Amino acid sequence: MGRADARRAQKKGGRPEQGGGKAGKKKAGIRRFFTWKMLLAYFVAVIALGAGTFYALYLYVDVPKGNSAAKLQSNIYKTSDGKTIARIGEVNREEVPLSKVPEPVRRAVVAAENKNFYNDPGVDLKGTARGILNTVMGRGTQGGSTITQQYVKNYYLDQRQTVTRKVKELIISLKVQDEKSKDEILEGYLNTSYYGRGAYGIQAAARAYYNKDIDKVTLEEGAYLAALLQAPSQYDWATATEAGKANAKARWGYVLDKMVEQKWLPADERQRMTFKEPGKPKAALGLSGQNGYLVEAAKREIIRDLAAQGRKESEFAAGGWTVTLSIDSKKQKALEKAVKDQLIDDLDPKSREVDGHVQAGAVSVDPKTGKIAALYGGQDFVQHQVSNATRADYQPASTFKPIILASALQNESKTQDKRPVTPSAIYDGTNQRPVVGPGGGGYAPENEDGYSKPAITVQQAMNDSVNTVFAQMIVDVGMDKVKKTATELGMKGDFQETPAMALGAMGASPMEMAGVYATLDNHGKKVTPSIVKSATQGGQEFSLPHAVGDRVVSRNTADGLTSVLTQVVNDGTANRVASGAYQVAGKTGTSDDDKSAWFAGYTPSLVTTVGLFGEGQGGKQVTLMNTGGNGRVNGGTYPAKIWNAYNSAVFGDDDESKFDLETEDGYAPPPPPVTTPTGTPSQGKVTPTPTATASGKQTPSKDPSSPGKHTPSKDPTTPGKPTPPVDPTVPTNTPSTRPTNGGGNAGNDVRSNGGGQQQLP
Repeated sequence: MGRADARRAQKKGGRPEQGGGKAGKKKAGIRRFFTWKMLLAYFVAVIALGAGTFYALYLYVDVPKGNSAAKLQSNIYKTSDGKTIARIGEVNREEVPLSKVPEPVRRAVVAAENKNFYNDPGVDLKGTARGILNTVMGRGTQGGSTITQQYVKNYYLDQRQTVTRKVKELIISLKVQDEKSKDEILEGYLNTSYYGRGAYGIQAAARAYYNKDIDKVTLEEGAYLAALLQAPSQYDWATATEAGKANAKARWGYVLDKMVEQKWLPADERQRMTFKEPGKPKAALGLSGQNGYLVEAAKREIIRDLAAQGRKESEFAAGGWTVTLSIDSKKQKALEKAVKDQLIDDLDPKSREVDGHVQAGAVSVDPKTGKIAALYGGQDFVQHQVSNATRADYQPASTFKPIILASALQNESKTQDKRPVTPSAIYDGTNQRPVVGPGGGGYAPENEDGYSKPAITVQQAMNDSVNTVFAQMIVDVGMDKVKKTATELGMKGDFQETPAMALGAMGASPMEMAGVYATLDNHGKKVTPSIVKSATQGGQEFSLPHAVGDRVVSRNTADGLTSVLTQVVNDGTANRVASGAYQVAGKTGTSDDDKSAWFAGYTPSLVTTVGLFGEGQGGKQVTLMNTGGNGRVNGGTYPAKIWNAYNSAVFGDDDESKFDLETEDGYAPPPPPVTTPTGTPSQGKVTPTPTATASGKQTPSKDPSSPGKHTPSKDPTTPGKPTPPVDPTVPTNTPSTRPTNGGGNAGNDVRSNGGGQQQLP
C-alpha cells in the first residue's frame, strides 16, 4: 500500500494496512487513559463524588441550637505582676423584634451587606469557595458571605477561620434558608451582629452611638450603624483617625447610594442627606482612673494584630481572652504621681478657665523590648474616654526637628552650597529668613521673640530650637526623604510634604513619638511600642508581633542624634531635666498658640514622652497659655517637670547609667571665636576659621563638661537656664535673650506670617 492509498484510507475513517495487511498499532501506555471520553468520565465521576459527599454532609450536619450568647465570656486584663485590673464581660445586648427596626434602617443594612438578600438562595457558593481557598492558602479572610451565612456564623458557630467551620456554615445556611423566612433571618442577623463599643445587636448599637432606641433612629443614623458592620473600631467616630473618619463617611455614602440603586431611596432625597456624627461612648463600669486607658490601649492592639492575621475584631469582643499587660505597677504609680504633683495640683478650674482645658498624656517605653512600662491617658477614663496617650490630633511641634537631622545624616545630605549637613555645620539662624531651594516657596518662619543669629551651628540650633535653621534644612535634605525617615522611625506619615513639616505641623500621639525616640535610643532598630505582654484565647496562646524590628537607620545616625540631644538637655531648652547622675537626651516642643506642649526624653534604659493638650468645648483645640497662672506654657515647663519627677522616682540619684554611643556625627562644640567671617552666608552658611567638627567615636566621659555628665552653669537672670556658649564676634540682628517663665525656659514661639505655622520648641 502506497502513501497515497494510505492517506485515502485515513480520510474514509479506515486505517492503513502495514506489515503485510495487519492493522496499525493501537495507542498504548498512559495515553489511553486520557482520551476525551475518559476525561469526560473522570469529570462526571468527580462531580458525582462531590455531590454525594456534600449530600452526605447535608444529612449529617444538623442545625445546632443557638449558642453564641452562651459563649460570650469576660476578657481579663492583668498587669505584668499578675494583678487583675479589669474584667470586661457584661454583654451589651438587647434583642428587638424586626418590627421595631424602622424599614429604612433595615434596608440600609441589607444595602450595605447583601443587596440581593431577599432574592438569593442564602449562600454565595463562589464567595465561600474563595474563602475556603484563602483559608487553605493562609491568605486571611475575604468578604463574600451573605447575610444568612453571617447570621449562621454569629448565632450557631464561631469566628474561627477554618475549612471545617466554613463548610458547616455553608450547609447550615442552606438548612436555615429552608426553615426560616427572610425576615426571621434578618431579625436574627440584626440582633447578633457586633457594632463596636461592646454593642451586640442593633438596639444596643443605637444606644451606644446615638443614646436612643432603635425605633427612634433616622435613616442617616441607621446608615452609619450599617457602615459600622464592616469595621466597627476603625469607623468609631470617637476614636477613629482622620483616615478612619474619611473611610467611615465614605462607607456611609456607599450605603445610601446602594439604597438608591435598589430603588429604596429617591435620588433627590439622598442628595439632601448629611452625615450626623454619633455621640461619645460611655465608659464601662470598673474602668475609672487609668484602668480604662490601659484596657483600651491593649484592646486596640489586640484588634490590630487580629486584623494583621486576617481575623475579625468580633473574635475579641466575644470574650474568653486573658490579656497580660507589660505595665510595671511601680512605674505606673510613679507616672501618675508625677502628673498629679507637677500639674494637677497646680490647676484651679474654678479660678482659671484654661485650667479646665488641660489634658495630659504620657507613654514610657523600654527601648530594648519595645514594651510600655507606664501610660497616662488622662485624669479619669470615665470622664474623658479619649486617651491623651494615643490621640494623634495635636501637633508634635519641635519634637519633630531631630527627625530632620536624622534624615540628613542618614542620606548624607548637603546644603544648597554643597556642604555636609552635620551637627557642626553652620546655618543662618536669622529671624524670618526665607527658605531657599526647591519647594521652599518663600516660607519664612519666625523664631521666638525675634531670636536671630546669622551664623549658628546645627547643634546650637537644636539646643535653642531655631525654626529658621530647620526650615532651611528640611529643604536641603528633601522633604520626601525627611518624610520617609519619619515613617521608618515610627510616624504614621499621613501628612503633606511642606516646609512647615520642619516645625512639626502634623498630628502625632505621645505613643507614636515614644516609638520614634525609642528607635533612636535603640541604636536605630525600629521600636513599635506595645502594651500587651501576652494574650491567650480559651487557653490558646495568641501570636504577637515583635515590638522591636530591623534597623531602620544606621547606628551612626541614631547614636549621633542621641549625642546631639544630650546637649539639648545640658545646654538647651530641656535643661530642666539635666541629671547629676544618669545621662538624658531629649527635645522640647510647643505648637501654635501654645495649644500643645511636649517633652520627649530618654535615658539609656527608658524612653518617656509627655504631652500637654488644650482641649475646649466639643474637642476644640485651645491655648494652654497661663495654665496654673504661670503664663507661657512650653515643653520646658510642665511636660519637662512631669518627665523629670517621674524619672527621678524611677532611677534615683544612685543610677549613673551612660549611653553607649558609636558615631562620627555626634555633639559638636561651638566653633572658636572668629575675628572676621570669611564671606557672606551662602544659603544659610558661613565659613568659620577654623571649623570645629565632631569626629570619631563618642565615648561617655565623667568630665562634668562633657555630654555624658553635665552640671549646667546657671544664669542668675534666668532660673533653671544654663548660660549657652556665646561667640562675641558673630553679630546678631536682635538680642538672643529669652523670657523668664516661672523657672522654665521658653522655646521658639509660633507666629503666623503667611508662610505656614511656626512652632515653639
